[in-house]
Amino acid sequence: MNAGRAETEHVVAPHVRDTDELLTALATTPHGLRQIEAESRLETFGRNALPSGKPPTAVAMFIQQFKSPLIYVLLAAALVSALLREWTDAGFIFAVLLINAVVGAFQEYAAERSAQALRQLVTAHSRVLRDGDAREIASEEIVPGDVVLIDSGTKIPADLRLLEEHNLSVDESLLTGESITVDKSALAEVAADSALGDRINMAFAGTMITSGRGRGLVVATGPRTELGRIAASVLGKQAVKAPLMIRMERFTQIIAIAVGIAALVVAALELARGAPLAEIFLLAVALAVSAIPEGLPVALTVALAVGMQRMARRNVVVRRLVAVESLGSCTYLASDKTGTLTVNQLTVRRVQFVDQPAWEVTGEGLAPEGTFVLPQGASRHEHERLLERMAQVAVLANEASLWKEDGTWAGAGDAVDLALLVFAHKAGVTQSLAREQLPEIDLIPYESDARFAASLNRHADGSRASVKGALETLLPMCQRMACPEGDVALTADGICSQAELLAAAGYRVLALAEGRVSPAPGSSFSRDHLRGLTLLGLVAMSDPPRPEAPGAVAACVRAGITVAVITGDHPATALAVARDVGIAMEAAQVVTGTELADAARDDQQVFDMLCRQRRVFARIEPHQKLAIVESLQRQGHYVAVTGDGVNDAPALRAAQVGVAMGLAGTDVARETAGLIATDDNFASIVAGIEEGRIAYGNVRKVIFLLISTASAEIVLFALALAAGVPLPLLAVQLLWLNLVTNGIQDVALAFEPAEGNELDKPPRPPQERIFNRIMIERVLISALVVGGLAFAAYQGMLARGYSVAEARNGTLLLMVLFENVQALNSRSETLSVFRHNLLRNKLLLFGALAAQLIHIAAMYTPGLREVLGVQPISAAHWMEMLLVAMTVLVAMEAHKLMRHRRT
Repeated sequence: MNAGRAETEHVVAPHVRDTDELLTALATTPHGLRQIEAESRLETFGRNALPSGKPPTAVAMFIQQFKSPLIYVLLAAALVSALLREWTDAGFIFAVLLINAVVGAFQEYAAERSAQALRQLVTAHSRVLRDGDAREIASEEIVPGDVVLIDSGTKIPADLRLLEEHNLSVDESLLTGESITVDKSALAEVAADSALGDRINMAFAGTMITSGRGRGLVVATGPRTELGRIAASVLGKQAVKAPLMIRMERFTQIIAIAVGIAALVVAALELARGAPLAEIFLLAVALAVSAIPEGLPVALTVALAVGMQRMARRNVVVRRLVAVESLGSCTYLASDKTGTLTVNQLTVRRVQFVDQPAWEVTGEGLAPEGTFVLPQGASRHEHERLLERMAQVAVLANEASLWKEDGTWAGAGDAVDLALLVFAHKAGVTQSLAREQLPEIDLIPYESDARFAASLNRHADGSRASVKGALETLLPMCQRMACPEGDVALTADGICSQAELLAAAGYRVLALAEGRVSPAPGSSFSRDHLRGLTLLGLVAMSDPPRPEAPGAVAACVRAGITVAVITGDHPATALAVARDVGIAMEAAQVVTGTELADAARDDQQVFDMLCRQRRVFARIEPHQKLAIVESLQRQGHYVAVTGDGVNDAPALRAAQVGVAMGLAGTDVARETAGLIATDDNFASIVAGIEEGRIAYGNVRKVIFLLISTASAEIVLFALALAAGVPLPLLAVQLLWLNLVTNGIQDVALAFEPAEGNELDKPPRPPQERIFNRIMIERVLISALVVGGLAFAAYQGMLARGYSVAEARNGTLLLMVLFENVQALNSRSETLSVFRHNLLRNKLLLFGALAAQLIHIAAMYTPGLREVLGVQPISAAHWMEMLLVAMTVLVAMEAHKLMRHRRT
């Protein structure tokens, strides 16, 4: 064992070596490792994790805070002040920049840590053979020598030498750049110097299985994989910024350019008037400081990070920040049925023999404890052989595993397969014994577009096929049907009626069939061989709706979001679930995949009409899901769609909001989607929509606060220039106002809780800009009120005999008070301030109080008050300024009232 373990560190050319030789070299077997040995190897070789780029350090984030046009302007101002021997001004500017960098770095560092924690919420899992049994483990726990089971939609967790495969195709574009999938062959002989794309007996870490099944021997993990060797180039790309952040940074740059041009014009005018150069420069700096919302990028980063954290607490993980923006515009939510609207805890409830009364099956969950309740007058003895044949098919055409561990039943695999294993166990048939007595020759794995699975096994009378699938798929394969007195010619009408009744009652219905099949020597087992089979009967499985689903659907309706269900299930089953959760009530609201296919061939307008009018899409082929999404988008909808399979990836990619399932979803679906519902719950998706609207609303609140206060300073500045009076505020005072006092409040707004009516509003139009009509109106009103009254107060103080320094002191206090009040105005665009409980956002309340107290403390702090040009004022003067500041509250409340009456 030690020799084998030593070689696992560097398996040489596994694509050339024989599988038996590799099994020996890796000290393992085709049935996998023992658990105790796997644990030992995990300690020796480490976790199966790729080297990832280190997150930026706190020091790097601190340095990053100095990389902006505004900071360059302020640094230049500090240097010029130092050259002019204005040491206090220079020192203050440097100090403020240092404080701003520390605060900004801390906030970004906290946001980055939160993002890393969110990424850990979605952990990849793989199925491996341990102690001879199939188990699901975290992919990071895979070690060299493990045998991994792989199937359609799976991301390969490590470099594998294939031991067996069935119709296995892999997308290796991540490694090779080739978009065409590669068909794999476990028995292929490959040259030692062959390129990665030609090593068809290998499956490499990070690549995606597009179809088929297989099992492979782990020959390399983590940094020793082919992907691990090039991880620096593949994984080291800089993270893409959210579109909102890009737009806001571009907006800030545009403002900076405009301010630069304005500063040059003002400088030229002042120079023509004979003003000293030093004064002109400080004037230009003051203009830049007043106009540029320097706190915007950091505040937006915090707002988006808070939104992502809140969504994660409600079981929705954001993979792409654009999804946070998109959620607010979602007008149509197309949901899967199984596991999303339902609990995905399938249990066989009925056994339906052909033209016979149904048997009830008792028991719950994975424990194979239960009985068969026969209808009155039925004899179990007469049906015993039929039941045994059905149970045998159920375990042979099955890829799941069921086992008992520490007194508790556990399973791995598809929920349908697990339900069939439990049913068969209740009938006295176990998978291990059946496969031991009837060895598997070949397998056709289940694929959603085929709607059936089959196993070819060796029986005493030759090879026989066991088939499970949708009744309409199996009927053309069958010529006979099983009855208590023997197999007879098939008459489909009776069994079809029975299936309709079961589906209408909300059951998920599956047909079982078997028969003798003899593929020609050398030919692979395929659908073409499934002819002349015997239909054994039906099993009906219950999957009850999630109790919270009806409320979530009702919330979507209130929010102006149309909800539909897209499923491969029977139309009657789909309608029964849709009716239970409130999506649809009548059969006229159901459309099938066949009807859509006919419409698509004949007339696209008819296809679009069906997509627009129907709410239940049943028996839908995977490719039709993409067509439905595209049709809805053509008709103006902003579509969110859920998916879990590899075939859902095109629809997830095409939709404005793709939501993958965290529990049942394939790796391909999770990689493609912008959001992941970690509990596969429809209610969580609706909660994500609500949190997305809250997050986007908070972004707007932060932007409004910063842009409105910056605009007010521009108005104040412009009025002073037009009147030809000394500037109401100096550059250091504006810097104090924007980066110190207002900098506390803008971040606090990012933590604003829900207003309570997020799901009572219609979706935001997708084309609507951040600066829409209501934002522009609010910014203009507040800027004119704040800037105009601040200038009037400044002029009034000068007229009353105040010195310029004293008038500036009063004006600075007034602007701090205005910003305190404006922070409260920013909490909602529509709801009155008086309808908001201040204690719901304690951070904002304390932030506003802290901003005011810090400013008052500065008036009494020797050294700082000289730098800022401030001094203590009387309580009467402070109250006078507070009353003036409250006018912006009155103005914004009046605006909300007028809009309310208008709308």
